[in-house]
Amino acid sequence: MRVAPLICLVGILGLAAPAAAADCPGHPDALGTSRTLVVDPTEHPRIGSMQYHETLPLEDHEVVLTFDDGPLPPYTTRVLQTLAAQCVKATYFMIGQQAHEHPEIVREIQAAGHTIGTHSQNHPLRFERMPIDKVKAEVEDGIASVTAALGDPSEVAPFFRIPGLLRAEGVESYLASKSLMTWSADFVADDWRHISAGEELHRALNRIEARGKGVLLLHDIQPTTALMLPKLLRELKRRGYRIVQVVPASATQPKTPTTADQWLSEPRRPAAQLAPAGGATAPTAQTVGAPASGALPLPDATVPINH
Repeated sequence: MRVAPLICLVGILGLAAPAAAADCPGHPDALGTSRTLVVDPTEHPRIGSMQYHETLPLEDHEVVLTFDDGPLPPYTTRVLQTLAAQCVKATYFMIGQQAHEHPEIVREIQAAGHTIGTHSQNHPLRFERMPIDKVKAEVEDGIASVTAALGDPSEVAPFFRIPGLLRAEGVESYLASKSLMTWSADFVADDWRHISAGEELHRALNRIEARGKGVLLLHDIQPTTALMLPKLLRELKRRGYRIVQVVPASATQPKTPTTADQWLSEPRRPAAQLAPAGGATAPTAQTVGAPASGALPLPDATVPINH
């Protein structure tokens, strides 16, 4: 993953680089990306407090945005436009089949400077029950498809998210043996459910505020997410949150110095504090849904993405 020299230096030193007007031309009020966190996947092979004892070493009010299941037009394109308008960098966990069908969007994501990880070839919702040879094929075929779309294996980060977060020890051990970092999440927005963009925004913000920092799991294939994202970014800035991009360490890009205690997941708050309005239950790893099977009309497509 190529990162601009200045951003690399920022990540290596662990310094913040607030997005000033000059950093986001035409958008003086942009949220921006505050810093780059460089991680060594072999040292911390499993992250995300929804499932693991470790999560990313973020400071208070730092958020990492992640998007699963794409690319899928027109939603991925709309999400990309929103991120560009706010000069925000995210991590994408792509499905290989989707990358094969839409390689031009994969390249647009890479050209915009986002981190690209993988999410299997076909997103089977049975990873915890599949024979390990089937798991290997899904993982390796997914990486191969995304690599083919990009044309450069170095542009694919060794980051993997298990479909449906359906973890199993054998799967995680295999991923670690391939030096792949398994990503869960710290909170979700339930955007695969049939809820409105407003309710999705409400759930995302409530869960972010309950924890104060962490990895947010979204889906760039969802029309409600495409609609909700501009408001989420604007509200995160209003509440004093900062966006962090995560990239893998390499021979030319050393990891960000951290201490072991920074990676430890903090005790989770009671579920009642995480539950959304309307009586819905708090999310668990087992409730993360499957990808959409095809594109639907994007509601309110005429609304400016940076409104």
